[in-house]
Amino acid sequence: MSYPKRTAALASAAALAGAAALVAAPAAHAEVTDVNYRCQTPIGVKSAVSPIGIKGVPSGAGYKITMSWRKGVSSSPIELGKGAMNPSATIRLGGADSGTLTVTGPPNTAAIPADTPIKISDLSGTYTPKKSGAVTFTAGTLTIKALGTTTTCTPTNSPGPALTLNVTAPGGSASTGGPGTTGGAGSATGGGQLPQTGPQDSAVALGTLGGTVLLAGAAGALWLSRRGRTARG
Repeated sequence: MSYPKRTAALASAAALAGAAALVAAPAAHAEVTDVNYRCQTPIGVKSAVSPIGIKGVPSGAGYKITMSWRKGVSSSPIELGKGAMNPSATIRLGGADSGTLTVTGPPNTAAIPADTPIKISDLSGTYTPKKSGAVTFTAGTLTIKALGTTTTCTPTNSPGPALTLNVTAPGGSASTGGPGTTGGAGSATGGGQLPQTGPQDSAVALGTLGGTVLLAGAAGALWLSRRGRTARG
């Protein structure tokens, strides 16, 4: 193979390898987790299991975190009229950050019949990281206020994280470590502008990495070319 062809082949192979490595490292990962709740209600203890999902999207200087319930939890011995029930919840932070994030949502938009599992609306809050790296989000305590009473539901099965985000704290740099796994009135403390984690960012990062690897490959091939000319001389 001639030296110009070898130069092009090396550069192309290096660029493709860099692109493949980038695609294999997602900025976020989410999965639905089953949460076993023990609910302390005004009429005694009740149990409920609900699959829960958590997702995060860039929002201003942080992320909007949304928590959703796939099944109803607890119940009321009497009908709850429209707007009578107000839910909120906490999300435990782990990995590169710590603490809790409070998420809230609107009251029930329709009446909830008596002795019927209460469907919780999506709850959301704004998260701004204090530290850089992979941050995990795990379902915490659910609180339901209705008709002057408070019901508190606590997970009993130590559920795993439902979301992991790779984030950058103000003035810091992103970390590639952490787990591979990748709802607004509530908030967590912190501040600063964060990179987006959508396709647009991936395209920019892919172009940057590909260009860097391409230059490295071209430089190596150029060295081989010069070595060949020296040997022939």
